Amino acid sequence: MRGALTDEGIVPLDGRPVDDADCTVLHIDMDAFFSSVEELRHPEVRGRPVIVGGTGPRGVVAAANYPARRRGVHSAMPMSRALRLCPHAVVFPPDLPAYRRISARVMDILRSVTPQVEQISVDEAFLDVTGADRRLGGPVRIARRIRDRIRTEHGLTCSVGVAATKFVAKLASTRCKPDGLLVVPTAHTTTFLHPLPVGALWGVGERTEQALRRMGLRTVGDVARTPPETLRHELGRALGSRLAELAWGRDPRPVAPDSVDKSVSTEETFDTDVRDPERIRRELLRLSEKVARRLRAAGNAGRTVGIKLRRADFATVTRSRTLPEPTDVAREIAGAARELYAASGLLGTPLRLVGVRVEGLVPADRVHHQLALDEEETGWRTVERVQDEVVRRFGAEALRPASLALRDEDDV
Repeated sequence: MRGALTDEGIVPLDGRPVDDADCTVLHIDMDAFFSSVEELRHPEVRGRPVIVGGTGPRGVVAAANYPARRRGVHSAMPMSRALRLCPHAVVFPPDLPAYRRISARVMDILRSVTPQVEQISVDEAFLDVTGADRRLGGPVRIARRIRDRIRTEHGLTCSVGVAATKFVAKLASTRCKPDGLLVVPTAHTTTFLHPLPVGALWGVGERTEQALRRMGLRTVGDVARTPPETLRHELGRALGSRLAELAWGRDPRPVAPDSVDKSVSTEETFDTDVRDPERIRRELLRLSEKVARRLRAAGNAGRTVGIKLRRADFATVTRSRTLPEPTDVAREIAGAARELYAASGLLGTPLRLVGVRVEGLVPADRVHHQLALDEEETGWRTVERVQDEVVRRFGAEALRPASLALRDEDDV
């Protein structure tokens, strides 16, 4: 059966209504979320190009609204270039706490529809609405209800993809942005997928796309018509098999509402390259404090500590080590990060960016440290939990390690 793509789905050309009965997966994607929140807080800038990001010499665009995007601005672009493309844009520094608060309210709306919600970032989530139709109607009706509530209660817009699998639902929400709704019935999955470029397939990055193009494959349909064994031979068994399945819209992954963060990380780009090892060590401590605070807020601890070091020529070095037991203590995370830096071979090398990551997360209440003979309890976990309360009440600068208080004027 052939179909035509419209604003709200693929409609059969024979005039019969779209059957959404098996399209139980929804992908909700907020439109230009950070910049939309800023427009909501600053109504006077509505209709103008809005950019959210760092404003220093090495500031980077975190988000841009659609008027700015039409000028060529996009996330991860250097702010200096963005302002050359769009010199009249209004720039706001990121306000992550505000974005998280509004994100939590949006997720509350989604969880009022079904508990089967898998949040994958601050501004997007998957829903499995199987069974919710008894209360709220079919998947398309539920999608419209969600969009109406988000707009009415929070003044924000979102785009919703409706399909039988997570992969197709996410592609659908991307296709209908901004402020759209697109349903892809199972019978019309290949009609939707096969004309798309190979880069639309999950797992296809720049190198894989180049490899596919060398094979003469430019669309998803080209990949679908290629024997799976050929894909496995050219791309590797795992990736080749996965792309062969996705090209036909087959994606067995369920919506996982109990999924937890796999890692917590943060990083800082310096205004000018830094070669002083002491300044780098102080920055690693500051980032470790942020990571540890986020771990404790989520009730998690992590066992593997990693660092990211980006040189002035943009070459990036990563190192990691696994601790004897999981931790949410900044002092322990920073100690590991500093040791990794010392062993990186980059002491004294000018760096433009440093980052700290903790992964291998487990619930903190499952971590029980067994003291060795004659080992004294340091009490650092208790100290840092007190610090959390002070920071919550009086701000991030109210209480911090002395080494961060005695920083140079040009420190981050």
